[in-house]
Amino acid sequence: MNWKCKKTWKQAKINTLWCLLGCSIGDFGTIYYFQKIDHSWSNFEVMGLAIVNGLLTSIILETIILLKQMDFVSSLKTALGMSFISMVGMEIAMNATDILLTGGAMLTWWVMPIMLLAGFYTPLPYNYWRLKKYNVSCH
Repeated sequence: MNWKCKKTWKQAKINTLWCLLGCSIGDFGTIYYFQKIDHSWSNFEVMGLAIVNGLLTSIILETIILLKQMDFVSSLKTALGMSFISMVGMEIAMNATDILLTGGAMLTWWVMPIMLLAGFYTPLPYNYWRLKKYNVSCH
């Protein structure tokens, strides 16, 4: 496989950014919420919910974007089928970074950019490979 195609890398980066936007909304929103309330959840429970919410918001965002091109059922199936592995990898990378740098479930001004970078670069090669192999993309 040719890993040097600039056009495919550009499209893979765009697709990954859309996925990152969706994942980070649910993930960061959940962690922020739990930082602001009094609760008895462990960091791993909060982060587990953050991962689920990140996946859900990413699927919702991608489905909405795809509605411009196809009907709702097709949009939902495409969002689930084409990028779910990418989203899971992204979420694990973001939350593992949070655990390593803050102990987990702790958003700070300095950790969020690092989490986003980890979340962006982890699935990027997979997204490139998928575009090259199947000539498909979500967006």
